[in-house]
Formats: sequence, structure tokens, C-alpha cells
Amino acid sequence: MQYKGNPQLVPFAGVLRKNMTRQEKKLWYRFLSKYPVRFYRQKVLGKYIADFYCAKASLVIELDGSQHYKYRELEHDAERTLFLEDYGLSVIRISNYEVDSNFEGVCLYIDNIVKGRCGLNRE
Repeated sequence: MQYKGNPQLVPFAGVLRKNMTRQEKKLWYRFLSKYPVRFYRQKVLGKYIADFYCAKASLVIELDGSQHYKYRELEHDAERTLFLEDYGLSVIRISNYEVDSNFEGVCLYIDNIVKGRCGLNRE
């Protein structure tokens, strides 16, 4: 199965883009949309929609609200991560709480991962 598309999910991804959470908006408008390596928001990848996706770094960023820490959601998130990792993607999960309470740290964390995955950390 090709991971880069599922036409049935495209309309729903558009709805999600229009109705981003407060934390998704903050991360997108204050950091990722201006980041020098291109990110996409609500990107369809196979049977899933990633919150944020960077093709160059083969990176998926998922922002997790409190519902993601319930047993059923943890299982679903683990299945989703395995699916994406099977295509060589790295998945990082960041809690909404971290976005709210440590935004600079979250941005630095993402920046370091992207630079490392793109080979940009060489001094």
C-alpha cells in the first residue's frame, strides 16, 4: 500500500485543517509554517491523517490531547506509529500541555530532530 494518499480521507483532512486545535494553530502559525524545511498540516498518509508532516525529514509530528492517554487511544496510536514507521517515517508525539507550557522547548526539540534527520547538524 502506498502511504502518501487515500482519496477518501482528503475531504476530512480539509475539515481538520479548518478546525485545528488551539495547540495545532499555535505550533503551525508561530513555528512550522515559517520553518525553512517545509511542513504540511493534516497530511493524508495511507489510512491516517498526520497532524504535521515533513517529507524532507521523513517526520510526522502528532499533538496529543488528554484523550490520547486512555488505553484504547494508546493502542490506536501505537498501531498508527508502526504503520508510519514501516514506511521509514519517524513519529514524534508532543502533548498539548507541552505546547502550552514549554513552547520554546517544543520548537527547539522539533528543530533538532529535523536538522538531525536532514543532516543539517554538521558543524
